[in-house]
Amino acid sequence: MSRTITEKPDSDDNVLDSALRPKNWSDYVGQEKIKENIRIILTAAKQRGQSPDHLLLYGSSGLGKTTLAHLVAIEMEKQIRITSGPAIERAGDLAAILTNLSEGDVLFIDEIHRINKTIEEYIYPAMEDYKLNLILGKGPMARTMELNLPRFTLIGATTRPGLLSSPLRSRFGATFQLNFYQQDSIEKIVERSAKILGLQIEPDAIKTIAKRSRFTPRVANRLLKRVRDFAQVEGDGLVTKTLTDHALRFLEIDEMGLEHGDKRILLAIIEKFEGGPVGLQALAAASFEEEDTILDIYEPYLMQCGFIERTPKGRIASRLAYEHLGIKQKGNQNHLI
Repeated sequence: MSRTITEKPDSDDNVLDSALRPKNWSDYVGQEKIKENIRIILTAAKQRGQSPDHLLLYGSSGLGKTTLAHLVAIEMEKQIRITSGPAIERAGDLAAILTNLSEGDVLFIDEIHRINKTIEEYIYPAMEDYKLNLILGKGPMARTMELNLPRFTLIGATTRPGLLSSPLRSRFGATFQLNFYQQDSIEKIVERSAKILGLQIEPDAIKTIAKRSRFTPRVANRLLKRVRDFAQVEGDGLVTKTLTDHALRFLEIDEMGLEHGDKRILLAIIEKFEGGPVGLQALAAASFEEEDTILDIYEPYLMQCGFIERTPKGRIASRLAYEHLGIKQKGNQNHLI
């Protein structure tokens, strides 16, 4: 069995999310090609008696990168250590993590694109030669101390692969892109999660939650938990389609899964910039959102829906965006047609 070590205390929500997390490959729905590739890598590594190659996973938030890392640890029967790029501020932070690993452990670094570039210099020999070279002291008296590390597997996750340096990216043995899920896959995930939560849920309610989940498992589970609250407080515990529609309307999630923040961004482009094009900095200021939040959370799904297009001059609201919001497109707002 694998054991998980994290750097943050578990909240009730985190414990519940952990309960919903697949514990074996058969429970992990979707991303079939990636699953098969990783399973081959792991099987070959076990047959050779070695640690698997380092893996890089990228894609939008909530698509299952962390879950895949857990499954690698479970498959290899090793413990997994979880941290994030921003949490590794100094060489000492990295040294503390690496020197506490055991042979064959999995080190999962989320937001790996946010690792300090100075820290990267220490990661290279750790990934390649399983050695950590620390510089002790300063000036003429400085000396280098080399520490031998146990063989481990680094799994990096990022929503922004373009921000990874080429030297770091090239040190991963395999790179996989996680894509948005299909409707039927999300329905299976919602059905499984409902069983774990002990919910009675109608098939049409499952379909409704899946349709509004942004094709993302994490969002689907979040919506299911909120609908469960409504069923408990305002219903008789049974999750019906009618109750689900009521709950999602109350949460301001429309039939396409757009939330208040999505619409605020679209309306900013349409109303404040005449449909675009508009640069990221100006859009962030106009919509009262952080640039990273737009890039990582909102924009991938809005582009997937065809509501936004990116051009060399900036973001443009598409005809579909106008239609979805019920706004008539003016003559000078005809950029994409």
